[in-house]
Amino acid sequence: MKVFICRTIPQKAIDSLQQAGFDITYRTEPGNIDQSDLIEACQKVDYLFAAGHNLLDEKFFNACSHLKGIALMSAGYDSVDLHQATKQGIPVSNTPDVLSNATADIAFLLMLAVSRKAFYMYRKIISDEWKNFELTEHLGIELYGKTLGIFGLGRIGFELARKAKAAYNMNIIYHNRHPNQNATRLLDATYVNYDELLTQSDVLSVHANLSAETKEKFNKDAFKRMKNTAIFINTARGGLHHEQDLYTALKNEEIWGAGLDVTNPEPMNADNPLLNLPNVAVLPHIGSATVEARDNMALMAANNLIALKNQIKMPQILNNEIYENNI
Repeated sequence: MKVFICRTIPQKAIDSLQQAGFDITYRTEPGNIDQSDLIEACQKVDYLFAAGHNLLDEKFFNACSHLKGIALMSAGYDSVDLHQATKQGIPVSNTPDVLSNATADIAFLLMLAVSRKAFYMYRKIISDEWKNFELTEHLGIELYGKTLGIFGLGRIGFELARKAKAAYNMNIIYHNRHPNQNATRLLDATYVNYDELLTQSDVLSVHANLSAETKEKFNKDAFKRMKNTAIFINTARGGLHHEQDLYTALKNEEIWGAGLDVTNPEPMNADNPLLNLPNVAVLPHIGSATVEARDNMALMAANNLIALKNQIKMPQILNNEIYENNI
């Protein structure tokens, strides 16, 4: 059985696939592969190990309907047309859970960095502007006892809330499709509607999937509803916020600050005006960028393919209905 790996991945996963008897073809060039090249490469294999951002849409699935399975090395799957995958009888898996701690750490880092204008003050040292200080200039805000609002309290949101509760005794509120009983029991978290989330949060952190329902959910109308002392954090998908609206809200002091590990569009241009604001911290999508998280993601993706090769249901299957209809 042949598998194409479209980007450099941890060696542990390659070793695991080879030990399982896969014939591996992999691309070592940096960056994401063009869809046309991806389609061409997939013509010669049975499975796809999809690392990085790959558009797996109707065009892809029509051209690669022979594939026996696709393993995503990511928790998010907004770039995959699951309906088309299921239509073509192709099971698709992802890698949830294993990056929750690492991504929650980045959200926590951004929350703290924004609250103390850390990135901006660091740039002052680099530009040789650290000469003196004034007692009332460039002041941050403290997080102790403030209200953390979570939009999408799943695994990552729960981990961030747990850290914030332990470190700063923050009051936790959240908005989900359905209440999270564990959050209520373990974190004393309160389920609120979307408008209450906007108006009550001192820090609002986004951890939802990107979908037609959530695309640019955080726009000018949402920012106007937030406190003018609030911090907005997004470590999920850049498409969840409208970037120009975010910039305008910050410039007009409708909200206090923002921390982003994802941008809209992505990657962000170096001349983006958000980067010059003192109360903004931006990172280049490094939420899962730890040795532990990437190793575990790669091994989980490999194990999904190994299960499929052994005619076992993929443990992290996304289109579960395929087993009911096609297997």
